[in-house]
Amino acid sequence: MHSIERLGIAVLLLCSFVWLMRHLSTPWPKIHQPSHWNDGVNVGDTTSNSTASTYLSTPITGRKRPSITDLTPSRHRGPGLSTGNYPSTIKITSIDRIIVVGKTKEDDTDWVTKELTNWMHAIYAVDDPEAPLHVTKNKGKEANVYLQYIIDNYYDLPSTIVFLHSHRDGYPRAWHTEFPDHSNVRSVQRLQTDFVQRNGYANLRCNHNPGCPDEIRPFRERDEEHIPEQVFPEVWKIFFNNTNVPEVVATPCCAQFAVSRAQVLKRPLSSYIQYHQWLMETELPDEISGRVMEYMWHIIFGQDPV
Repeated sequence: MHSIERLGIAVLLLCSFVWLMRHLSTPWPKIHQPSHWNDGVNVGDTTSNSTASTYLSTPITGRKRPSITDLTPSRHRGPGLSTGNYPSTIKITSIDRIIVVGKTKEDDTDWVTKELTNWMHAIYAVDDPEAPLHVTKNKGKEANVYLQYIIDNYYDLPSTIVFLHSHRDGYPRAWHTEFPDHSNVRSVQRLQTDFVQRNGYANLRCNHNPGCPDEIRPFRERDEEHIPEQVFPEVWKIFFNNTNVPEVVATPCCAQFAVSRAQVLKRPLSSYIQYHQWLMETELPDEISGRVMEYMWHIIFGQDPV
């Protein structure tokens, strides 16, 4: 009788042990952690392990997870950014396009981050050296900022880049922006990025006036109204190392455009550094140097002079 009882107890213990081992070997469900636990993930860092790159699940560090409006290409590796505080099991959404804007301290550019939320943003201050993104010298109009962004991020560019002025809309400040309300927001929202990828470049202004049909004629008789075109041959030689200056250069004004990463990379980084160096060192006033660049962009990015 005692032997039977001992055998029964042994069988019961064996069954309990088998059940316990099976329970411990079953994968535990993922814990849904608060979004602020994600500070340790370098968003967009392709070197992270597969778990970190798919789920936001690193330990809490006490720092707020950066939002899209906090991040710029010079602050992270790669274009992958989250567009909001999603649960930890949601994959990060990649935003592979950016808006680049130059501003003064007085300019209100909140509209860029608040109304164009499905784009990354790089807003450079031209007169505030303490700003997260800034230029070293307030010179050369918007061309300074555009070139600075390309130089800063040449090896880490998103696929589509839009270069904009700091104004949102309205007349006369934004007179050169399309639509009855002269809205830069509308211009970006209606931009066909697939066209930018196919063509490499797109001017955000469709109205040809001013700028066409022959805004810059480098070899016409000189007068005080056309100083930018008078220096055009000299700048052309500096930029492109040749004297094949076109008879006519024309494009819709006014230096707001989109360009693809592939098109930017068709020129070496040294070229953009050279353009920027000329802009910083030229003794021409900003009104002249900025206007020269205004009618250089489409040529720099692979378009015909007219």
